[in-house]
Amino acid sequence: MNATDPIDTARLSLALGDLRLPAIKVIWPDFADRADKEGWPAARFLAALTEHEIAERSRRRIERHLDEARLPPGKTLESFEFEAVPMVSKAQVMALVAGDSWLEKGANLILFGPAGGGKSHLAAAIG
Repeated sequence: MNATDPIDTARLSLALGDLRLPAIKVIWPDFADRADKEGWPAARFLAALTEHEIAERSRRRIERHLDEARLPPGKTLESFEFEAVPMVSKAQVMALVAGDSWLEKGANLILFGPAGGGKSHLAAAIG
């Protein structure tokens, strides 16, 4: 039997579904063709598949977290009008965003101020 045997292909598709490897299930035929053409060793083929699965899981996790956060769309730091809210320091906000030590520590950010001060916009943009 060759690599494109329909029975083997169907079995592999079912097994990848059972193992919850959706990215590999989709991409493996293309990777297999490339591996065959370029003469990849088995370890390289498996490494390429697993790296793809890991990257896709990470992408989906970020997508899911952003969806769950229910951040208002279109709120970016570029679209925030710092001039309209002089009590907000652009330099401080940019320094906060540039550094990630607060993220590594799992620290919270607390934004407070009067209504219309841009708290929700900044929170969404930072998120």
